[in-house]
Amino acid sequence: MSDLQIRNLRPEEISIAIDWAAAEGWNPGLRDAACFAIPDAKGFFVGEIDGEPVASVSCVSYDERFAFLGFYIVRAGFRGRGYGLRLWNAAIAHAGARVIGLDGVVAQQDNYKKSGFQLAYANIRYGGIVASPPKPPAEIVALDTIPFALVQADDATVFPAPRAAFLRAWIDTPGHVGRALLRDGKLAAWGVIRPCRTGHKIGPLVADDRAAAEAVAQALLASPGCNEFVLDIPAMNRDAIALAECLGLKPTFETARMYTGPIPSLRLDRVFGVTSFELG
Repeated sequence: MSDLQIRNLRPEEISIAIDWAAAEGWNPGLRDAACFAIPDAKGFFVGEIDGEPVASVSCVSYDERFAFLGFYIVRAGFRGRGYGLRLWNAAIAHAGARVIGLDGVVAQQDNYKKSGFQLAYANIRYGGIVASPPKPPAEIVALDTIPFALVQADDATVFPAPRAAFLRAWIDTPGHVGRALLRDGKLAAWGVIRPCRTGHKIGPLVADDRAAAEAVAQALLASPGCNEFVLDIPAMNRDAIALAECLGLKPTFETARMYTGPIPSLRLDRVFGVTSFELG
């Protein structure tokens, strides 16, 4: 294994890992790379043999307490040689003493447990075609018209670390559409939809209750050019699952949300759509 060289992916190279994720069926967003590079410029790693990329992993540090691991991929033909483990260890070392989260395939849970991760809950991906989205209510507004401080404060209830720069980019990226619902002048729900390799994904979708989530979802579904959708949902949020089923979406696969250290205390009842399985 001495021929494996590990280095950081440069921001313009993150598309390598994203293309591999697409080949594995993870259906990333068309413009994810630029957003994913923002929280931690040194959080993406590649393993190379004779200059050829053969494995990837990310471990993005959001602050001094929390990091999120993703893009753990070894190319077919290079598996079973220990390359992935070496890259994994480099990513874990990058996180230092931070709590690390990940969304991993269910079949790998036992392996993640051996590395100190514990299961917190399952996420379920729902997908399908919504033929005739209901007309969104008039109270819906563009997300970028909401004071960003309100969005950031609301996001803090559902994500373990501040991610202001990432959220700004996620909302403002061309092709991404954000919508929000105000009740009595307060932010009751908000979400973003983005184009992916196949269809569109809604995420995040954060709401006080199902009715508010549904209102924002209807507005996002009405975005031009959208008909096939993906929504990733914490399995314990029964209202979110009911909403997905009401929209006609079907479960396609499941991930295990796992953490090292203490499991963060989050308002999962308000999470109707996970931002990204790759970055949390």
